[in-house]
Amino acid sequence: MTAVTDEDQGNGTSATGERKEEAPEAPGKEAGRWDDGLIARRAAAADARSGDSGTGNSGTGGSGTGDSRTGGGSADSAGPAGSSPEGEDEGEGDDVRPQVEAYGPSGGPLPTRLDALRELVGLSRARLDRDTLAEAGRVLDEAAARQRLSSRHTVVAIAGATGSGKSTLFNALAGAQISDTGLRRPTTSQPIACSWTDGAAGLLDRLAIPGRLRRRPHPGPAAFDEALQGLVLVDLPDHDSAATAHRDQVDRVLALVDAVIWVVDPEKYADAALHERYLRPLAGHAEVTFVVLNQIDRLPGEAADLVLDDLRRLLDEDGMALGEHGEPGATVMSLSALTGDGVPELREMVGRFVQDRTAATRRLSADVDAAAARLRPVYVAEGRPGLGERAREEFTDRLAEAVGAAAAGQAAEREWRRNAGRACGTPWLRLWRWYESRGLPGSLDRMGQALAPPEEEPTARQRVEQAVRIVADDAAAGLPAPWAQAVREAAFNGAKGLPEALDELAARAGAGGGPPKGTGGSGRFGTAAGRGPATGVALGGRPAKPPRPKWWPAAVFAQVSMTLLQVFGGLWLLGQIVGVLEPGLVVPALIMLAGVVGGPLVEWSCAAAIRGPARRYGQDAERRLREAAAGCGRARVLDPVSAELVRYREVRERYAAVTEFSTTGQ
Repeated sequence: MTAVTDEDQGNGTSATGERKEEAPEAPGKEAGRWDDGLIARRAAAADARSGDSGTGNSGTGGSGTGDSRTGGGSADSAGPAGSSPEGEDEGEGDDVRPQVEAYGPSGGPLPTRLDALRELVGLSRARLDRDTLAEAGRVLDEAAARQRLSSRHTVVAIAGATGSGKSTLFNALAGAQISDTGLRRPTTSQPIACSWTDGAAGLLDRLAIPGRLRRRPHPGPAAFDEALQGLVLVDLPDHDSAATAHRDQVDRVLALVDAVIWVVDPEKYADAALHERYLRPLAGHAEVTFVVLNQIDRLPGEAADLVLDDLRRLLDEDGMALGEHGEPGATVMSLSALTGDGVPELREMVGRFVQDRTAATRRLSADVDAAAARLRPVYVAEGRPGLGERAREEFTDRLAEAVGAAAAGQAAEREWRRNAGRACGTPWLRLWRWYESRGLPGSLDRMGQALAPPEEEPTARQRVEQAVRIVADDAAAGLPAPWAQAVREAAFNGAKGLPEALDELAARAGAGGGPPKGTGGSGRFGTAAGRGPATGVALGGRPAKPPRPKWWPAAVFAQVSMTLLQVFGGLWLLGQIVGVLEPGLVVPALIMLAGVVGGPLVEWSCAAAIRGPARRYGQDAERRLREAAAGCGRARVLDPVSAELVRYREVRERYAAVTEFSTTGQ
């Protein structure tokens, strides 16, 4: 009997508009009518399976699903169970009680993986472009849409090339002539669906299959097969059709169904278009894939087995796991839809697959695997990227060099020595040093400056830029390109004001008593903030006066005493020379000699005593400036870089959660 829609039952035409001849009536039934007892039994079985009425309109023997119905050739026929006797459209009835079971919370890994993928996409939006995350977003949307729909139904699409016999196989599984077959190509221009039970309207709406192309199997062995209850079978157009719209429909529906049966024939089973465009990209969906070699009735002898073995070889080259020896994978078999050879075996396999009710979960899990595999290059790094202690110390060393921490320590040490020399040195030597410090023409300092070669070292600003570039490269080493770029941007953005900040630190610390040669400005980094007095200035802005040891007053008193001895001895000798005092050169000469020798001796002793304290004072000044430069660099560069690395580790953990329970090994 020809399957037609409700709206066509009155005129006896098919869904394609062509006039169809009615098939011979089934034994024991009148033409165009169904056995009332059979209808009642089928309705009772449907009610027992679903547990409640449908969402569609009321009809004879039960409520409808909103699908287009198959029926007899006469307008007043009762039609199969679940159809409206008057051909009403879905949703026009009074019974609006829910008929489907949406997916409930699952204890499996899929909800956890979907949550992890959702968090991964959310954390990555600011670092990855929209195109990179598009596939993951589509998988999340489709998973949410599928989980809102019936969990009692399994949507299986039948796909194949032109002339492969997929429509014939579709009719053989449905037990009725639902999809048109013939020599005219393409025979199937739009997807046609056949649902065995009620409650699949939402799934068919998701596939955008119109009501006029929704069918129900005729009452018979196929329709009453308990294993097929819950099956929604979809016949697709040819994937190699010359019409672009047909190929687009195939691609659209294949992305939404729970499983697919690929029908190949002995002539096109090795077609590159099939393997490169569909089977190879969908190799991770092997557990929801059937590959059927049709038309084996055309192959003589053992040729069917040879072709089937070659098909398995091609699938293995495509990376598709084969479900052999009890292992999960694609089901590969041969049959003849025309003669029926092998069709019962396929129906049995599909029945077990449908009753397992895990097809949708397997499909969504494979989709997550595919999305994760596509995202792998932007999340999986080489080695263990990060910013180690060695890289941090080297960055601090470069900043300290740029800010002149070592020079500041040396200047502080010299300042300490200079102050000690002023306090403990002889007056005559201090007078000579004062003369040299004036820088008069012809002095040694002026001559040394005139003969000094120009500085060839890089400027302080260049040192800072180099330090930032090196630490950014170290932190980004091994990271995927988007995250490496984010780390470099964080480092460079934070370093924009770093030279000026370090210059201010150098000025406040009195790092060098003025700009070094070659800086091109008044400060070390070419800013006016670099001017500082020759005597050090503390980081708080107060004059940096070196501390005076407790023994300094005694040294000063000794030096004053030696000076007084020199003066006293000299005056005594002078008095004897002019005749004011009695002659006697020995005593005044010894007194004057004691003062002359004792002054340098006291100064030398003080110089030996101040060597250690001066060095410690310089080291402390260098340490303080180094720590200040390190803190500035840490706040402006290292902390933003570390934040980006922490963000990457978070998304990497989320990505690991997505791939932890991969079913395809991706």
